[in-house]
Amino acid sequence: MADRWQCWRCGADLADVPRPYGRYAQCPACRADLHVCLMCKHHDPNKAKHCRELGADEVRDKARANPCEWFEARPGAHTPRSAPSPTCARSELDALFGNSAGADPATPTRATLDDLFGGKA
Repeated sequence: MADRWQCWRCGADLADVPRPYGRYAQCPACRADLHVCLMCKHHDPNKAKHCRELGADEVRDKARANPCEWFEARPGAHTPRSAPSPTCARSELDALFGNSAGADPATPTRATLDDLFGGKA
C-alpha cells in the first residue's frame, strides 16, 4: 500500500519508528538504513543524480545512510522484487534462440555444425 510507512528493503511496518528519520535510523526488522535515497520522496531514477531536487548533492550509494538535507521519507517505499519463474526464463531463451518447446536444444546446433563441417546430416 502506498500510504503505509514501510522499510524500503524488506517491507516491514515502520509505524512505530519515530519520524522524521534521523541519519542513523534503521529498520527494526532487517536493520537497513532508513535515511537513504531509496526511501526519499525526491528519489527518481529517471532524473539526473536520481533526485528531483536540483540543489541536492550527489549520493553514490542510494541504499546507505547519507547526510542529505533534502531527505523526506515517503510512505510505501518498498517495492517487492518478483523473481521470474524458470519456465518463463526458459521460454524467453527458446524464443531468442529459435528452439521450439520440448525440442532438444542441442539438435539445431548439431545440425548447423554438421552442415558447416561436412558431418553427418
